Amino acid sequence: MNTRLITCSFLFLVSCGGGSSQSNNNSLPEVIEGEETCITSGINTQRCTFTHNNLERFYFIYKPESLSQNNNVPLLFALHGYGSTAAFHKSYTQYEVIAEENQFIIVYPQGYKLDTILTNSSSHWNSGAWTIGSNVDDVDFINSVIELVEDKENIDPNRIYSAGMSNGGFMSYHLACNLSEKIAAIASVTGSMSKETLSGCLSSHPMPVLQIHGLQDFTVPYSGNNTIGMESIDDVLDYWANYNSCNPERILAVVDYDNEKGSIDFVNYDSCSNNVDVKLIRIPTMSHTWPAINNFNISASDEIWSFLSKFDINGKINN
Repeated sequence: MNTRLITCSFLFLVSCGGGSSQSNNNSLPEVIEGEETCITSGINTQRCTFTHNNLERFYFIYKPESLSQNNNVPLLFALHGYGSTAAFHKSYTQYEVIAEENQFIIVYPQGYKLDTILTNSSSHWNSGAWTIGSNVDDVDFINSVIELVEDKENIDPNRIYSAGMSNGGFMSYHLACNLSEKIAAIASVTGSMSKETLSGCLSSHPMPVLQIHGLQDFTVPYSGNNTIGMESIDDVLDYWANYNSCNPERILAVVDYDNEKGSIDFVNYDSCSNNVDVKLIRIPTMSHTWPAINNFNISASDEIWSFLSKFDINGKINN
């Protein structure tokens, strides 16, 4: 692969929640089949429960206080890691400040428990690899949440995004391949694509993709894990660059910071169909965690919104 340089084992996955893991409490309010029940759960936040495929599922929805009632607004799905919780993901991503400034709604869905011959967990997203054996239809679950939110909020159907940590990143790629008629762009932090997602990918439009990954990540290794079925990050980027008909020559910008946190590699494919981008933020010193300004010089949450907000389902937005 040519590059232009600009100077400037599944058992490990129980801790894929974002620097820490928490047990998942799947005890939900009593619900009636086909109906949604929402209760207040914090400032400008509701916890909404409904039955999906005979399973009680829930999500948190954050609606900014500053939100205009007159305009269609973007919707961001924020997906937690394996064994983690929606509430914990909400606590460390801190998207709410960004949402208040930029006028978008955030949904934090909760994954369901997993119990297979390979592994078990308090929560997961069914996206292949080590989650093989799960019979939970998370693609349809996310689609159902979209429909529920659209029924009560003024959502722009062309600006629905997904971003996730670890297994949530795997699921974001899975949605890009299997719910692309509704997903405009995706981001993954310490996630990748499973071999099942990659081999069966059927995205219906050029898909903007942002990957944030550390070279010290040994839970979801940058080079992949064939035993578990994790694709390498380079193979994932090459797949989307090819699918989006990008210039195959990568653009690499290395940014050195005047502190002890080290440098960051910014890798980009350009000249893609519909002016979409395929981008990698590669942090040599980072392990399996969610980067923030105080530890890695960048905020994953800020980078994600800055990237996703440039696109709708038709490609780059002409402002």
